[in-house]
Amino acid sequence: MHSQTLKNNHKKTAVRNGILIISCLILLILLSLVSINTGYSKLSVADTLRIILGNGSAHENLILFSFRFPRIVLSMLVGSGLAVSGCLLQGITKNPLADPGLLGINSGAGLAVTIFVLFRGSSTSLSILTLPVVALTGAAASAAIVYFLSYKKEEGFAPGRMIMTGIAIQAGLSALTTLLVLKLDDTQYGFVTSWQVGSIWGANREFVISLFPWLCVLLPLAFSRARTLDVMGLGEEAAGGLGVAVNKERKRILFIAVALAGTCVSISGNISFVGLMAPHLTRRLAGPHHSITLPVCALLGAILVLTADTIARVVIQPSSLPAGVVVSVIGAPYFIFLLAKKEKNTR
Repeated sequence: MHSQTLKNNHKKTAVRNGILIISCLILLILLSLVSINTGYSKLSVADTLRIILGNGSAHENLILFSFRFPRIVLSMLVGSGLAVSGCLLQGITKNPLADPGLLGINSGAGLAVTIFVLFRGSSTSLSILTLPVVALTGAAASAAIVYFLSYKKEEGFAPGRMIMTGIAIQAGLSALTTLLVLKLDDTQYGFVTSWQVGSIWGANREFVISLFPWLCVLLPLAFSRARTLDVMGLGEEAAGGLGVAVNKERKRILFIAVALAGTCVSISGNISFVGLMAPHLTRRLAGPHHSITLPVCALLGAILVLTADTIARVVIQPSSLPAGVVVSVIGAPYFIFLLAKKEKNTR
């Protein structure tokens, strides 16, 4: 009887999770259609289908295939990568406030991108294809510093110390980036400043081609660590007893999270709070198990960034706001709410 009850509960959970994933996919498709029709030139669903079938004018083909499709795809890719990165970081630190931006990862990537632009420029295809590697290098160096400063031989790894260290490193790297920005010419300055505020206005096929292979490798790697994250959530002693090499796995998962954040922000710019909000929303909808949390988190991250970018293009037409500004307007109050809630629970 007890075994049958467990089977029924498992079946109900699987059905609920399936419905949740399908609902997220449908919402993402609907948002994509809204985003296609958002902008100075309107394209209805019928117009979009006509253009896809090859009956569009040269102007319509340019708008759809050169501007809006790449921007939509890039928003989804960036949102998925940042959300999963945040979910991994929160899993290994056991801290609901962990986020790539708060841990100095984005700032490390930003400093590396700024140095690269200072010496190489920002307009060549080589630069676009090289940016993820450059940003990953900066993000990895920043994460290594934060991890090293958070680890004490006698105490081990301290998640709380990691958050505080990350915030301090972020501030220092951001200040250094600002100093370097003063040395840029007008073209370089425009590129870096748009990057710093998290703008997707420069999205094109080259950016999508540059980012897509990275996420094809990194997202499956992240999903493969779902069971390990669940076991690590039981505590270090329990995880060790179940055969998990906690320190090694933590470093591996941290590298995946850093790689996801670094490669994403190299293309989209410094979009913060997605890695904070998406995991929280996901756990409320899907529960704590990472086998479902990680894929749903990827979908919600894509929804968040695509929604923010669509709103950013509507608010001050015919101009547009950076998507990172819209995300920050939503994310900053949410972060304060979580901080106050956590402090209340610890009293």
